[in-house]
Amino acid sequence: MRTIDLRSRELSRGELLTLVPRAALGADDAVERVRPLVAAVAEHGEAALRDQARQFDGVEGHALRVPAEAVASSLANCPDDVRAALLELIARLRLGSAAQVPSTRVTVIGEGARITQRWQPVSRVGLYAPGGKAAYPSSVIMNAVSAQTAGVPSLALASPAQADNGGLPHPAVLWAAALCGIDEVYAIGGAGAIAAFAHGVPEIALEPVDVVTGPGNVFVAAAKRVVSGTVGIDSEAGTTEILVIADGTANPAYVAADLISQAEHDEAAASVLVTDAPEFAELVLGEIERRVPNTRHAERVRAALTGPQSAVILVDDLAIAVRVSNAYGPEHLEIQTRDDEAVLTGISDAGAIFVGGYTPVSLGDYLAGSNHVLPTGGTARFAAGLGAHTFLRPQQIIHYDRTALAATEQPLLTLAGAEGLPAHGEAVSARFEQEGS
Repeated sequence: MRTIDLRSRELSRGELLTLVPRAALGADDAVERVRPLVAAVAEHGEAALRDQARQFDGVEGHALRVPAEAVASSLANCPDDVRAALLELIARLRLGSAAQVPSTRVTVIGEGARITQRWQPVSRVGLYAPGGKAAYPSSVIMNAVSAQTAGVPSLALASPAQADNGGLPHPAVLWAAALCGIDEVYAIGGAGAIAAFAHGVPEIALEPVDVVTGPGNVFVAAAKRVVSGTVGIDSEAGTTEILVIADGTANPAYVAADLISQAEHDEAAASVLVTDAPEFAELVLGEIERRVPNTRHAERVRAALTGPQSAVILVDDLAIAVRVSNAYGPEHLEIQTRDDEAVLTGISDAGAIFVGGYTPVSLGDYLAGSNHVLPTGGTARFAAGLGAHTFLRPQQIIHYDRTALAATEQPLLTLAGAEGLPAHGEAVSARFEQEGS
């Protein structure tokens, strides 16, 4: 891992934004590459999807819409321990997601005047589960349970076709779909899946959705950007990233293991350590060198850790470490310091925050009860992670009776006149003129 030394430097927020490590391929570059793919699906539907499956997944002649019986029967091949773990994940996530559903609130403005705010779910959601270097049944569950908790009535799932599974999505994705009660599943991957959700594909009875959610690589994130506005999106959740704020009191073996855990996702995954203790940083690097050769995806991990998106950042103190983290806006932030709560108070920008030496990011990936679909690439500075709230819209319902409306007539007429919109005021006055006549 390279080292970025920020010690003894007075840096503005703008300067920090340019100095924090990022992947070489940004979403802007990817957008130009996926825009034609999205347009092709919008115009040519099934034919375009089959072309893309042949080009990117090496699969052809398969059923784009997975038969419902294939989803249900997939569970026959699910190992008992995996099934039990997936059910435990579902149960924990339902608890965590329920807390994200706001209650209906009634605000009394005055006598006879009230506003009711309710949270209404969208009607239909397209859930995406990646299927590149690993299967992600956990991502299926993160998406599905959040939408179901919000009350979404119609869910569709897409995941890339697998050549070694007869053109079906990965078996583990099907297991998760079955356990969540989803039977509308499509063997479609990448930008094509996002486009199919946004525009619909009549030939395979895929109706357009209202919101598209789910993680993926930078091209999936770029496709979301392209269709945003046609449909809602959760966030541009691209390649994973972890930032660890640690001082000399942290356990270097824990920190090294956590940086490696996210690096095994993808060669473009970002692992960043921010510390005020140079000696500790050396210990972490030593632990990484010791552990990487023994991990299953050693080549992938090494590529991620030595890429431009990963680094050790040295700072003068933890207050500056917090500033660096907020500028970075990490998807996953770990805090392992002598006073974790003090550091936490300064954090404003992060997708999810893991506090203490016994709260690794991998816990959040599976069984913490939190959601692991989170904003990446710095978008955590303005976007939130996936949750039940992603699928809910606040709606205000206004009730005024005659007396309450009458109390507003004169000031409303004044405001309408000031804005040059007299008919607005007349719409109120007409009610009382009619009653008088």
